[in-house]
Amino acid sequence: MAKKEELKAQILELTREYYKEVHAQKKEFEPGKSFVHYGGRFFNDEEMVNLVDSSLDFWLTQGPWTHKFERRLADWLGVKFCAVTNSGSSANLLAFYTLTSHKLGDRRIKKGDEVITVAAGFPTTVTPIIQYGAIPVFVDVALPGFDIDVNQLEAAYSPKTKAVMMAHSLGNPFNLKAVLAFCEKHNLWLIEDNCDALGSEYTIDGVTKKTGTWGHIGTSSFYPPHHMTMGEGGAVYTNDPLLNKITLSFRDWGRDCWCASGVDNTCRMRFTGQFGELPQGYDHKYVYSHFGFNLKITDMQAAVGCAQLDKLDQIVAARRANYQMLYDGLKDVPGLILPVAEANSNPSWFGFLIAVKEDAGFTRNELTGYLEQNKIQTRNLFAGNLTKHPCFDEMRQTGEGYRIVGELKNTDFVMTNGFWIGVFPGMTKEMNQWMIKCIREFCIKHTK
Repeated sequence: MAKKEELKAQILELTREYYKEVHAQKKEFEPGKSFVHYGGRFFNDEEMVNLVDSSLDFWLTQGPWTHKFERRLADWLGVKFCAVTNSGSSANLLAFYTLTSHKLGDRRIKKGDEVITVAAGFPTTVTPIIQYGAIPVFVDVALPGFDIDVNQLEAAYSPKTKAVMMAHSLGNPFNLKAVLAFCEKHNLWLIEDNCDALGSEYTIDGVTKKTGTWGHIGTSSFYPPHHMTMGEGGAVYTNDPLLNKITLSFRDWGRDCWCASGVDNTCRMRFTGQFGELPQGYDHKYVYSHFGFNLKITDMQAAVGCAQLDKLDQIVAARRANYQMLYDGLKDVPGLILPVAEANSNPSWFGFLIAVKEDAGFTRNELTGYLEQNKIQTRNLFAGNLTKHPCFDEMRQTGEGYRIVGELKNTDFVMTNGFWIGVFPGMTKEMNQWMIKCIREFCIKHTK
């Protein structure tokens, strides 16, 4: 045992040296020559040491590191339960399918039921709704927050409405007070897609909580450009023990058993229970109460996540500071609409969303083309208007499978005129200044 620990200590020390030699060396930023990426990995030797440490244990699937990460993330968020999964998209899938469970009785979402959402976002917020056979109802967004126009919620409601599911756009919380009141009035579920907003805060009646924890279920993504990374990874979290139990079932093949990996007979009725039409005493570890999936992560990913959690407060603070620097440097630039934080919120920004006014004298593509030429990465607001994409071709032709409230004018405006640049912690003051300089020069030169 002593030899094992000695060898491990040597390996981990060499890992730290490798990080310092290979990853810690930063090249000096050269405006116009160095790339300004919209996002990227933010890590040091601790992530690599944890990764190697967990690999030496060779647990491979979820195990001790996973359980540690789930407990710590739940504590950081201020919720009771957290289930880690292999991506943010899988987290959205699990969150939605959780609400389809027969264990929820009359409140379960059934095929043909409606779910209110927005089209201006990432497709996997909406994909689970369609995959299950429910009906997404698309509502427009409001400017300059680029989140749902809550004035359209009542128009979107019908007797078939069962839930609201949408994201906090690029970290800017939607109007949670209005949405929660609407959901309470009509007894609807609320899923907060928190994949772009880890660390954002919202205050209602003097109570401040993190986004993702106000609704019934919240989700996160740990893909590299996000607030924290596991490479691939995501999480579903809730304060409801029944919802958590259902989520774990769907994540783990749909099984009825809730034993952790490597643990047997937590329920103390492994060979004594009666389930469905199975024989009395059928092994509970192989009883399935849902048509589920296998969406678990590896323990190695969770080990990286544990090191990332140590930096999460620092990451959130850096994103807020970068947003503020960009906003202060661009707020007087003609032709642009800049992102403004929702009232009663403190966003943990994922990106800095800019929209070019229709009478600016230049287009979004002209501005982004100029920025890309100057080595500044830009990204559109994901799908822009999801209903315009080829995946909706068949549904558009039949006029079935979804519903639109109004004309989605602002959604189309964002699709045509909106883009965003990065605020991730790897941004330096010089990078921010270069982005500000390029945007200012172009806009001032081309404004009518």
